[in-house]
Amino acid sequence: MPPSYTPGSLVSARGREWVVLPESAPDMLVLRPLGGADDDVAAVFPDIEAVTDAQFAPPAPTDLGDAQAAGLLRSALRIGFRSGAGPFRSLAGIAVEPRAYQLVPLLMALRQKTVRMLISDDVGIGKTVEAGLIATELLAQGSATRLAVLCSPALAEQWQAELRTKFGLDAELVLASTVSRLERGLDLGQSLFDRHPHVIVSTDFIKSTRHRDDFVRHCPDLVIVDEAHTCVAADEGSNTQNQLRYELLHRVAADPERHLLLVTATPHSGKESAFRNLLGLVRPELATVDLGSEVGRRLLAQHFVHRKRADVRQYLTRSDGLADDSLAEKTSFPTDREFKDETYKLSAGYRALLDDAIAYASERVTAADSRGRREARIAWWSAIALLRSLVSSPRAAAQTLRTRSATATADTAEEADRLGAPLTSDSVDSDALEGLDVAPGAETGGVEVDAGRRLAELAVRAAELEGPTGDLKLAALTRHLKALLKEGYHPIVFCRYIPTAEYVAEHLADVLGRKTVVRAVTGTLSPQQRLQRIEDLAREAGDDPAARRVLVATDCLSEGVNLQHHFDAVVHYDLAWNPTRHDQREGRVDRYGQQRDKVRVITLWGSDNGIDGKVLDVLIRKHRQIRKDLGISVSVPDAASQGVTDAIVEWLLLRGREEGQGSLFDAEEYRAIDKKAAALESEWQSAAEKEKASRSRFAQQTIRPDEVAREVAAIRDTLGRAAEIRDFVRQSLRALDGVLRDAPDGSGDFAADVSGTPAGLRDTLAPVLGGDAVETGKPVLFRSSAAVARGEAALVRTDPAVVALAGYVLNAALDTQVTGARPARRCGVIRTRAVTTRTTLLLVRYRFHLTLPSRSGTRQLVAEDARLLAFSGAPANATWLPTADALRLLDAGADENTDRDFAESTMRRILGGLPEVTDHLTGYGEELAAELLASHRRVRSVAGEIVRGLTVTAQDRPDVLGAYVYLPASTPAAGGNA
Repeated sequence: MPPSYTPGSLVSARGREWVVLPESAPDMLVLRPLGGADDDVAAVFPDIEAVTDAQFAPPAPTDLGDAQAAGLLRSALRIGFRSGAGPFRSLAGIAVEPRAYQLVPLLMALRQKTVRMLISDDVGIGKTVEAGLIATELLAQGSATRLAVLCSPALAEQWQAELRTKFGLDAELVLASTVSRLERGLDLGQSLFDRHPHVIVSTDFIKSTRHRDDFVRHCPDLVIVDEAHTCVAADEGSNTQNQLRYELLHRVAADPERHLLLVTATPHSGKESAFRNLLGLVRPELATVDLGSEVGRRLLAQHFVHRKRADVRQYLTRSDGLADDSLAEKTSFPTDREFKDETYKLSAGYRALLDDAIAYASERVTAADSRGRREARIAWWSAIALLRSLVSSPRAAAQTLRTRSATATADTAEEADRLGAPLTSDSVDSDALEGLDVAPGAETGGVEVDAGRRLAELAVRAAELEGPTGDLKLAALTRHLKALLKEGYHPIVFCRYIPTAEYVAEHLADVLGRKTVVRAVTGTLSPQQRLQRIEDLAREAGDDPAARRVLVATDCLSEGVNLQHHFDAVVHYDLAWNPTRHDQREGRVDRYGQQRDKVRVITLWGSDNGIDGKVLDVLIRKHRQIRKDLGISVSVPDAASQGVTDAIVEWLLLRGREEGQGSLFDAEEYRAIDKKAAALESEWQSAAEKEKASRSRFAQQTIRPDEVAREVAAIRDTLGRAAEIRDFVRQSLRALDGVLRDAPDGSGDFAADVSGTPAGLRDTLAPVLGGDAVETGKPVLFRSSAAVARGEAALVRTDPAVVALAGYVLNAALDTQVTGARPARRCGVIRTRAVTTRTTLLLVRYRFHLTLPSRSGTRQLVAEDARLLAFSGAPANATWLPTADALRLLDAGADENTDRDFAESTMRRILGGLPEVTDHLTGYGEELAAELLASHRRVRSVAGEIVRGLTVTAQDRPDVLGAYVYLPASTPAAGGNA
């Protein structure tokens, strides 16, 4: 009968040491490699394979390192931890280092038995990471077992990549394009939502009756809803698709045991009823409670986090009420957007084309008015399509003139509005941006021969205007882009329609120079192809400082896709008729990780086309001013905004009926526009005031900064701080023959050539950095920021390149047979002025057995921690130093050489006496266990029912990984410590 092993025990099997996990049984051991990750867990059958007790080997006195050896070994060990003992089970195993402010929603969530959260931080703060942290933690604790993310189909693949690369969660895509394949693999009667534990689902696909019922019946116990504001209805007249999505979420939220995370940057925007419906999904009482009362605010504060950039740019500082700035964290958001509105005028040929097109559209609208409301609405939307495409580009105009209007198939006026509005307006409440960048049609069908001939003639004239001579808008763009490129910017040019984007990209590729790479991304590409083209563009431009990147895109990229690593300026080639769309475009580059302090924004507008001037004044500039005043964006009231743009179109069509057109800016004829503009401004200002009051009234106060600071300090003590990671990577790479070059800006970033490092390290780095960079000597950029581009490495403990380096350093330290450089060693004797008496520093690894209750049951876990302990004198009469003094020894440098033989004999005496300190090491482990228990209870203090039964026990026999002796130098420093 094979011996039994308790969880946390060390055993030897298959030629290596393992930790026994709680899932083990007498006839099957579930083992994790010592220092390994959960991905390396294996099952071993003692009746078949040899399993023996393993005693962690003590350090060898002859394996001596220098003054850096202890710090490097400690850092390598801590970076490798994937099973931290603290209350946050997931943080040790994810590939992103959260900002301190991003822990606030997590702390709020862990105080709830069933997590219901509305995460509404500003654009670019990191709501995806905040939701991912909560989801990963709930899954790691066992409070949730399955996950569904509901999002637009355009963002599904990005969510899939985020969950996989940052949080280690593999999720299946459930989209209209994938569901048939998924259903073919199901067993009889099985739901695909049972078959796949983690799914990312298209909200618009799943809201249909056929799929909705199946999803609700088999819905996972944890649901994240992205862009949740599009899933609520403000009133009965709201978008039908919003109503369907709201009905779906209402049924999902009806299960009181289901965790629900709603994510949106615009929860309110002046629409009180929509906001209340959103809150009602989180908690039914919130739909009706008086939010102006203390009871209402306190209830909301448990579930709602709503911060702007100014709230988190500087966090955990004295201004937050902390005693000092030791934990202060600065987040590098761009400080502002630098706006320039640049004008252009139409060429004579373009002016004549526009006038004739307006005259034609005016005639069609007038004629249709007499034939009924259906015909009138079809003609109206066709006129708008024609005007917008003409203002966009000659190519878009030509395609619109040759294409049948989508509204021509409508049977009713209402259907014509439903078909025409998405293609010609820019409402942010559209179902999705997919398919909305196609050039709309203007031909309404059933027209007389003369009308068809006129459309064809106009199309030919439009096509002939292509190029900078006939199209002065294109010439203006070229001029402004050349100026941006000369200043070192990498701009994105946003266009309304696919033909315009393709036309602009073709021209720019010929005129911006051979070192500028130009590519177009439009709705003709799938979401994954769009991302791939952007990556290809960045790779083709390369690292040449003189190389420039220019991306021409439609609004298929204006939501969800993060472009701040490759681009730093935005050009609005076409004005959107909803300023929120401009804000979405700019938000792709103006977000965390952007290297520029200011993002440059250029808006092109036609001074004489009759449309752009009013749109710019009434909508775009007003939106900017509100954003500047509040620090956040407030959506334009849709109905009032449409009233303004309708008035502009009506005025243009009226002018088109008159002969001898005068000035397009006749004040008398602008009265209708100005009246509606004034109404819009009043309504918009009211919405802005409500949003401002909302921000103040609902400010996040549930979790105080000092509570966050306490948990951040504990996390950093266990997992390491940023400076430790940076020093570890620099010192290790240098010791392993890497060539480092510091960034000239003093940021602490550096580039490393790793082609000369040991073959074993290159083999581990190649999969994460690319074989070319590892073998050819192409410098790899290591950044202090956690937000890095592809092919770069972040100086955070969870970056794959840092993990690979730490694993190599740790394994080399533990294996004395490794040839070549070994930066970390398990022993060292250092003469230094930092001590006045002999001082021994021990690196000790502890293992803890945790019993963690949750609503789904109790989980048994084994976790690890590494601590530094130091004593002066002999082991038998040790005087133990405070933790702070032990940590300071890592910074002690060697001030004198130490004789090798003397060092080895010293180490033998110290190592031989270590049994004398076993009781102290064991007692310290019990103290750590008590501190961990208190931390777990503190984090879950409100949810009392998941605190009862919580235990943390230190495993016997902590491992001494390293022992380092510090001897006083012959000339001690003044004031040296013991």
